[in-house]
Amino acid sequence: MRMTPRTKAGLAMAVAIVAAPFSTEAAQCGNTAAGFTNWVQQFKQEAAGQGVSPSVLDKAFSSVSYNLGTIRADRGQKSFKLSFDQFMQKRGGAAIISRGKAMKQSNAALFAGIERRYGVPAGPLIAIWGMETGFGSFLGSEHTMSAVATLAYDCRRTEYFTDQLYAALQLVAAGSLSPTAKGAAHGEIGQTQFLPRNVAKFGVDGDGNGRIDLVGSKADALYSTANFLRGHGWTAGAGYQPGQANFVAIQGWNAATVYQQSIAYMGAKIDGQ
Repeated sequence: MRMTPRTKAGLAMAVAIVAAPFSTEAAQCGNTAAGFTNWVQQFKQEAAGQGVSPSVLDKAFSSVSYNLGTIRADRGQKSFKLSFDQFMQKRGGAAIISRGKAMKQSNAALFAGIERRYGVPAGPLIAIWGMETGFGSFLGSEHTMSAVATLAYDCRRTEYFTDQLYAALQLVAAGSLSPTAKGAAHGEIGQTQFLPRNVAKFGVDGDGNGRIDLVGSKADALYSTANFLRGHGWTAGAGYQPGQANFVAIQGWNAATVYQQSIAYMGAKIDGQ
């Protein structure tokens, strides 16, 4: 995902255009692939009525199809029901801590800069980075636009993912998301897995090269993650363990309690606490 100063202006314009994505004529959701093609046509009409360019819609939906992999992933998040110890073992918590300490040392200047700007220490950022993509080693293999469109169509969380789909359209309109891009099963993008709305809202050019690239730049991904945490209540110098002030920001990152606890625990170990 790349964004130049020119595309930043395009994104701002797209955000202004898509100001009211929901209408009384919203496309009908469904729980099987059977109605998806009709839903796409209905949604495109709805989005055009909200000011989204037909050419952007045609480009964005050019490769979209109903994504069974996304549905299976959305229905099968069983690891979040595990105990803390089981979850840590399944997700490789000990390895994330061990490698995370090395990452902190080898990227000391990067993390120092992030903490100066946002007040977020290295530990929780590295824990998220390791948990989400193995420190950028696997970003996902699902077609991003199909994943988001499938979940917008699905009746389980229609409104939430319809908003994500409008955000994805903003990114496509700005030239900062390719219609053929691939990522995680729910449409997450980059090394720390941002949903499209969060890319638009919290994306940061961390390496200072004039564009935001959450896929190819670890600096952009980690600066953006810190910006997300600050935007969800992070206060410099406060603790981030359960019951402490900054744990609420970690809760904003992921709704699963066991995930939140694991990030806090791994972060503290990486930070040497």
